[in-house]
Amino acid sequence: MPSAPDETALQTRLGELLEQERFAPSVPFAGSALITDESVHAAAAKDPAAWWHEQALQLLDWDVAPQQGLDDSQPPFYKWFADGKLNASAQCLDRHVAAGHGDRVAFHWYGEEGETRDITYAQLLADTQRMANALKARGVKAGDVVGIFLPMIPEVLVAILACARIGAPHNVVFGGFSAESVRERMEVSEAKALITVDGARRKGRTAPVKAAVDEVMGEVGSLETIFVVRHTGIDVAMDPARDVWVHEAMAEADADCPPEAFDAEHPLFILYSSGSTAAPKGIVHTTGGYLTGVAWTHRYVFDLRPEEDVWFCSADVGWITGHSYIVYGPLANGVTSVMYEGAPDYPHKGIWWELCERSGATVFYTAPTAIRACMKWGAEHVKKADLSKLRLLGSVGEPINPKAWLWYWEVVGGGRCPVVDTWWQTETGAIMITTLPGAQDAKPGSAGTPLPGVSAAVVDDAGEELPRGEQGLLTLTQPWPSMLRTLYGDDDRYVSTYWERFGPETYLVGDASRQDEEGYVSIIGRVDDVINVSGHRLSTAEVESALVSHPQVAEAAVIGQADEDTGQSIAAFVTLEGDLHGDDEMVGVLREHVAARIGKLARPKRILWADDLPKTRSGKIMRRLLRDIAEGRALGDVTTLRDPEVMKELEAQVKAAQAAEN
Repeated sequence: MPSAPDETALQTRLGELLEQERFAPSVPFAGSALITDESVHAAAAKDPAAWWHEQALQLLDWDVAPQQGLDDSQPPFYKWFADGKLNASAQCLDRHVAAGHGDRVAFHWYGEEGETRDITYAQLLADTQRMANALKARGVKAGDVVGIFLPMIPEVLVAILACARIGAPHNVVFGGFSAESVRERMEVSEAKALITVDGARRKGRTAPVKAAVDEVMGEVGSLETIFVVRHTGIDVAMDPARDVWVHEAMAEADADCPPEAFDAEHPLFILYSSGSTAAPKGIVHTTGGYLTGVAWTHRYVFDLRPEEDVWFCSADVGWITGHSYIVYGPLANGVTSVMYEGAPDYPHKGIWWELCERSGATVFYTAPTAIRACMKWGAEHVKKADLSKLRLLGSVGEPINPKAWLWYWEVVGGGRCPVVDTWWQTETGAIMITTLPGAQDAKPGSAGTPLPGVSAAVVDDAGEELPRGEQGLLTLTQPWPSMLRTLYGDDDRYVSTYWERFGPETYLVGDASRQDEEGYVSIIGRVDDVINVSGHRLSTAEVESALVSHPQVAEAAVIGQADEDTGQSIAAFVTLEGDLHGDDEMVGVLREHVAARIGKLARPKRILWADDLPKTRSGKIMRRLLRDIAEGRALGDVTTLRDPEVMKELEAQVKAAQAAEN
């Protein structure tokens, strides 16, 4: 095994790399890549709808092949491949088994207590058919919404694919949400059934999921059946009129459930947004266009060969990344994947890298927040594992700052693996902006260029495209197959949220961005994550990136605070590397470091030291809660946090800092 690197040498190396603006793929990688030049962009730009139509026919096996690509007769209610028919479950399972790949492992599953299960495509198909018949036996039919509230266990794959097989849109709720959040989502979607679990494990503890669900689900009048997966074996109460064990229902179900062909525009799933003060938005994705988008991007952005690669996406199935790049994209392409039930630091801080070695993972896809956590824990946890089979790395979920990008490239990828920084949203369904790893150089801090068949523009407040280099609003200027079709039950909100400002042909992303002379797009941050200091607009992400570029800073979260003098001021919550402790001298050092990187106006007025930051179990920093603390407001919902105790510690630190200031 490689020895732990000298941390000082590593920091020196990263400091040198920060001066390098672009990273080209190696000659061997570029020479063997699926896409080796940018001619595909030009080909797609000639007629994007026709190009996507061609991709749909090549990537998917249609029961009725579509003759039409885009129907734009009623913008912004666009339709794709509307005269085609197919079944999503069959695209992910049946066709691979029929092609003789039934013995190929679909998922290497690892439980947090060391359990392992290898599920082949044939096994997944058999379980999916029985689960689909179990749903039908309880009255679920095409068009009925089925809720899914499960941890990262193989049964969540079976549940999703069984719904797709019978045309029942699934409504997956992230396993870290509270039972009340599940109830709300089941209620507004009028779910007919819910698939949940006896209990969920997290870092050695067991949470009683079914019991929590029972406390609130009686209020959902549409709910007729609760299917329960036996996972942890804890005792649960079962209502014989409503509840059924999944293993018993599947044992009683018929083994054969032929896939029904559905219209390409048939709703495949609803996925509700989170973290908003308003009612959650139910993003609706349909079948043919969504599958085309995720299959193409998964194959070509990650340069995948199903016969050779082992794909490891560390996301949770409860988020869009899990839908698109754990379930539908990888299975549509027939690849072998890795699924892990536990946290990235349990049972130890090197578990991800151990699993990469054990599974032979060749492509790894994770979030910048997770990368920064790994940086804080230290490179020695990475270097204990043999990662020589890795050949490509990906980043998803938020802008990745150059320091984290370089650490990922150098420490995890050994300086040989291209890093694709992917920008997309729940609403877009699939990746929109990134680099094609065999054809384009990567620029740390920039996501890349719009993918083939995708058109983006950076505009001002009036919708006029800005010159290259100027910061403005990111927009998508033409429809794409994997786009959301509406918000569930609320067409008016769909129009007003995404299409009203600049018209029905321009999708408002909600991110601030800039585009360089080569067309590379840098995502600055959400529009509502912009701080206005004395009339100057500063991105929280940009200030955070400046802070973490300091060698002693592991992580930072920046918020805006009301300020009598400047309108708003910048407050930064900072976690230092290792066992370092913050003091007044370090406050001054970091303020001047930010001033040097961005300008004096960007210097944080307050720096608060934090041993950890409030994060969801998927790793997203909850800046809303940091604003609540800083402004002295009552805290919002903390049930989705990975560690709710972090909030108590931060509150105490903030109060102590405020007392010292006074």
